[in-house]
Amino acid sequence: MAGKSPVTASDEQKRALEALAGSKDRREADRARAILLTLKGWTSPDIAEVFCVREDMVRFWRGDFMRDGIEGIKASVYAGPPPVKTEAALRVCTPLLEAPVADRANWTIPRLIAEVKRVERIDIGPSQRSKALRKKTSVGGGPGTR
Repeated sequence: MAGKSPVTASDEQKRALEALAGSKDRREADRARAILLTLKGWTSPDIAEVFCVREDMVRFWRGDFMRDGIEGIKASVYAGPPPVKTEAALRVCTPLLEAPVADRANWTIPRLIAEVKRVERIDIGPSQRSKALRKKTSVGGGPGTR
């Protein structure tokens, strides 16, 4: 049975995978899309190439799904301190960047960082601001769009 994945899914699980594939959490959406591609007969190397991960990562995702179902591939919330800087950056940046383009100022990374510092009185760097916005959105929207 080499090359053929033993992963199967009920109709209910397939619907849940399709819903999860549209998740705002990019990692969660990618895992769901990978399982859906597996069900269509895609191989680990092909899926790994599409999602820019190692083949064994695809196998881990499949194992998580086979063991725990949909819950196995959903994003986990880890214990630890709250993401203070990320939350501050999102509180400031989200309304600024969701305004209609015609009415919106030209927000560069340095200007966004300065605005977060002014409003929230918290220093953040470019990578922290980028991380915050990645957590909020699922850039790309699907396989092959990266």
